[in-house]
Amino acid sequence: MMLTAVLLPAPEGGFTALNPETGSTSQGESIEEAIANLREATELYLEEFPLASAGQPLITTFQVSEHA
Repeated sequence: MMLTAVLLPAPEGGFTALNPETGSTSQGESIEEAIANLREATELYLEEFPLASAGQPLITTFQVSEHA
């Protein structure tokens, strides 16, 4: 099953990783560690709450005013 990982630099260092399809999150000191930890957290989540496949997500970006 192909899922999405969103990685954000953590203020204290390392990365926070989020899977938007399940809402699971994790963290790691490197991108690779954050993804590995997210994979484990998501697999544990899916054991309890199976996910019906709805197709691939569309990922994009958008801008807002810096003064918003």
